[in-house]
Amino acid sequence: MIRLQREPIDYAALVESVRCRTAGAVVLFLGTVREITGEQVTLALEYEAYAPVAEKHLAQIEEEMRRKWRITHAALVHRLGRLEPGEISVAVVVSAPHRHDAFLAARHAIERIKQIVPIWKKEHWADGSSQWIHPSGTTAETAPV
Repeated sequence: MIRLQREPIDYAALVESVRCRTAGAVVLFLGTVREITGEQVTLALEYEAYAPVAEKHLAQIEEEMRRKWRITHAALVHRLGRLEPGEISVAVVVSAPHRHDAFLAARHAIERIKQIVPIWKKEHWADGSSQWIHPSGTTAETAPV
């Protein structure tokens, strides 16, 4: 299952959605908004995406996981909109017959989400400034043209 959503991520429901009798392992990764980034105090993050393209890349990641590891189910969910420190921005949940595959597939998924899924993030800081961060990790001022 892949999904972009504006409402809070119900990670307990996601875990239950991938649990099954043939899976001996379930791995959950949650990405949360942190309050401090470097020397900046974060008030909020804003996530935006062009859903058709972002969902296509999430589906690609799920397919990569299924090709490389023996997994039973997977859920890749990213939140959009304004989030405050402590809120969950992304969840990756993977079930597999064995823990080794579940851990590797989940790690792969979150790394690939950060690498290829075009989700833009705007950081709002306590000093009143803000800055868009492109999916590649570059800022709006240093992003390649």
